[in-house]
Amino acid sequence: MEEKGRIGRSEVSSVGGETVRAYVPLPLPPPSLDIARLQRPLEAAQIALGQLEGVSSVLPDPQRFLYAYTRKEAVLSSQIEGTQSSLSDLLAFEAEVQGTGTDDVVETSNYVAAMTHGLQRLRGGFPLSLRLIRDIHRELLTSGRGSQKEPGEFRRSQNWIGGSRPGNAIFVPPPPHLVPSLMGDLELYLHRENDPLPLLVRAGLAHVQFETIHPFLDGNGRVGRLLITFVLCAGGALSEPLLFLSLFLKRHRTRYYELLQDVRTKGAWEDWLAFFLEGVAVTAREAVSTARETLDLFRQDKDRLVALGRQGLSVLRVLEAMQARPIASPQALVRDTGLSHPTVTRALDMLGSMGIVRELSGRARDRTYAYTQYINILNRGAEPLKI
Repeated sequence: MEEKGRIGRSEVSSVGGETVRAYVPLPLPPPSLDIARLQRPLEAAQIALGQLEGVSSVLPDPQRFLYAYTRKEAVLSSQIEGTQSSLSDLLAFEAEVQGTGTDDVVETSNYVAAMTHGLQRLRGGFPLSLRLIRDIHRELLTSGRGSQKEPGEFRRSQNWIGGSRPGNAIFVPPPPHLVPSLMGDLELYLHRENDPLPLLVRAGLAHVQFETIHPFLDGNGRVGRLLITFVLCAGGALSEPLLFLSLFLKRHRTRYYELLQDVRTKGAWEDWLAFFLEGVAVTAREAVSTARETLDLFRQDKDRLVALGRQGLSVLRVLEAMQARPIASPQALVRDTGLSHPTVTRALDMLGSMGIVRELSGRARDRTYAYTQYINILNRGAEPLKI
């Protein structure tokens, strides 16, 4: 049942000679939002997020963990859009392993660049704004599929979601002439001062509003998922970008899309927000578990190498470099560690004999090594979707 005043209006739009009724959302926040109904999932999400922030503060070098963790998010978010690359594919591509530059991997690598660009700008004091969102989109579609779909520009034509044409689409977003003003309203909401709603709720509202406006011709889902993390980082809830919902949304894709549509057709904001907050809690707990398991692995492997005495010191430097770059060539590790090529080669041989790393290529030259157990921890849930 529709809830009056909580859903948008429809407006006639034309595309391909076909007239359709496009949906125009109301500005945020939705009226009469029942926060009391969300109290329990909100508290659970806030506690889990606090635990995640606590874990991030004790990571010896957060950037090492973030390197691989953000790449897992890039893989998962891209998989939701249909790519078939894995985390190992992406890491091998970044290690310049021959034959790994498929369209899917390039698309996922672009996501990493977009994410990194956005986070660097936020850390540098740049506001979370329409300009930043467009910049992120430009990075996302810089090459490969989608590069011809106006990177960094709001759409100037009508799009639709689902169906073979607008007339049988599941959802038709707002007409293009309304996109700038609707996105302007969203930007104003993101910068609204003294908002009584908790930051997590505001992040959930911003995500569904962005997905409803669907301001770009391509890449909306990926930018919309990044927006969640950017809102939390810009709002001070996260000091490091360790919360990404793509694994949760990948597991519950059907429910996710149903709830987005229910907001538009029934004004079911609380249903969406309860699901979103559950996703935050589940994702934060899993990130805590992954961080702790990773720390235990690093500690155990370090202890094994320290026990070797002086000969283990250079080996430890190579392994620490592979904590930041879990798939790497000897040449890359020479650059990262400052050690000589023979020293790096001997260290990799030692790590291989201990079962810590594994050589991937099987070649005598141009070899590539993987920190296998670390990749296995990160890879959980990041297997390509079956389509």
